[in-house]
Amino acid sequence: MSNKESIDLSDEGTLIPLLKKGHEGAFGFLLKQYQSKLFGIAYGITSDREESLDIVQEVFLKVSQHIGAFRGESGLSTWIHRITINQCLNWQRRWKRRFGWRHQPLEDGKTDDNQELMPKDYSPEAIYEQKELEKMFRGGLKELPKEARAVFVLNEVEGLSYDEIAKVLKIKKGTVSSRLYYARKKLRQSLEKYMDVEEVNGKGQDL
Repeated sequence: MSNKESIDLSDEGTLIPLLKKGHEGAFGFLLKQYQSKLFGIAYGITSDREESLDIVQEVFLKVSQHIGAFRGESGLSTWIHRITINQCLNWQRRWKRRFGWRHQPLEDGKTDDNQELMPKDYSPEAIYEQKELEKMFRGGLKELPKEARAVFVLNEVEGLSYDEIAKVLKIKKGTVSSRLYYARKKLRQSLEKYMDVEEVNGKGQDL
């Protein structure tokens, strides 16, 4: 077995020293492991595909620039997630200051690899309803305060536990819980409004 094959890059004790040495394979592994996850976080917060791609690139650039100063006080994953959240919040401040949030979001019904979210055998009516529901959800998510939105995305998109989110955002576990409760409540209210409208519009159609 070669030395390359014997290196276990999934072990942070092995990965981090190699990253600090500028090991190309280690950075390739890091990119493969985190690229999709970080895009999910960024897009969940920004609702903008191109900006999310830019944010992910900026995150990896910052990781490469500052990995030498990483002291391991938190896990590598926690550190990278924290950088991502900070980049997203910087993006929010930048857009709010310059353009009042007027930006072009990702096309409804598309994923980051340009594939349809809905099965091909959906009827046009079902596809429309799904897109409208997704639009309402993203609109509700966008209206959340940035702190609640970050907690919601880390929990629902990334699947982080309350403890992990607390470490990433440097807040108390109770604060995570309260912000997540608030986010879910507001999103539920947004979707309930949509469902109420659908029920009103649909009355009498089957009579």
